[in-house]
Amino acid sequence: MAAISKSKRALITVAVAAAFGGSLFLALRGQKQEAQAQLEAAEQAAVLPLKGLIALDVETFFKDPRVVQRLAAARLPVSVSRVGSRDMAAKLDGASRDTAADFFFPSGVVAANQVVDAARKAQLPVAQLAPFHTPMVVASWEPVARILVANGLAKPLSPKVYGLDMAALTQLMLAKKKWKELKDAGAYEVSRSVLVSTTDLRRSNSGAMYLALTSQALNGDVVTDRPTARATALKLAELFKRQGYQENYVNGNFDDYVAIGMGKTPLAFIYENQLVSHALAKKGVSADMVLLYPQPTIVNKVVFVSLNERAKALGELLANDAELQGIAVEYGFRIADTARFVKTVQATGLGVEPRLTQVVDPPSFELMAEMIEVVAQEMAQ
Repeated sequence: MAAISKSKRALITVAVAAAFGGSLFLALRGQKQEAQAQLEAAEQAAVLPLKGLIALDVETFFKDPRVVQRLAAARLPVSVSRVGSRDMAAKLDGASRDTAADFFFPSGVVAANQVVDAARKAQLPVAQLAPFHTPMVVASWEPVARILVANGLAKPLSPKVYGLDMAALTQLMLAKKKWKELKDAGAYEVSRSVLVSTTDLRRSNSGAMYLALTSQALNGDVVTDRPTARATALKLAELFKRQGYQENYVNGNFDDYVAIGMGKTPLAFIYENQLVSHALAKKGVSADMVLLYPQPTIVNKVVFVSLNERAKALGELLANDAELQGIAVEYGFRIADTARFVKTVQATGLGVEPRLTQVVDPPSFELMAEMIEVVAQEMAQ
């Protein structure tokens, strides 16, 4: 075969180089287009609302325009739906599994633990933290508080703040004592039984927390076994039955306390944040409104449960962003910065206990469910 001339060899080299260069160009262009598409997809995903199922407690927080704006600026906007805290775990179970939810925000560690357990069983990545919390308290009135003090059921802690002996009060209520039978009852000398008003524990978390707290008061410790749970619930059922009609939602009991007053609601079991947010919104409270802190009490954590990394970033933002934490305080919640919470509340004239030293946990979800069922059956009779 004849040798290729130098000129032909040069032409072939140029042609090969051109072909290779063209292929390389097309490959690089394809990679660039793919990278651009991935970037655009990531940017689009970053502005899509995170879907969350939340408790009533934080609904107004998420509707606040400042919160909406801050989450949008952080590229973590949300679309939330309110669901009962005890119903959230069912959204992750079996046929009803709601994989569209990015996060859950239930009220209370009992409900949160149930959600986490359901998520793990569904093999979903799960993380949790509590950006806000609020203790369970008894909202009352100065004349009523003085009667409790006179009878050894409460003690003054600071102006408009009292410590409440839950063990002594629970025994007195089970003994069916009436207000007029108490020492120095002149300011509230009525024939009504001494009872703490609650929401309906069959539908409301705060009512269930009252059952948890009185069960601890009656036993001297947290209920940890089923026989004790059932026996205790049977004894405490009358504290719910004798109240008469109970509101189903968290604000119902509190609304009666604020609107109707001491005559109907001398003692109301509520979340502290309810009265704090009311005081902040109204820039004050009635002069004789006071808070009684059960000793011990239960701190109700609003627990953020995330199911993916982006939702986890949202939870961390809620817990660490100074602006969002400040807005949470305006809705009455306590945050890690206790001093900031106390300073904000002081301007309203409402007294709060700065640091809670006597706190207990509620029983496990399974035992709480058992006790609620027992009380519900008794109330239906």
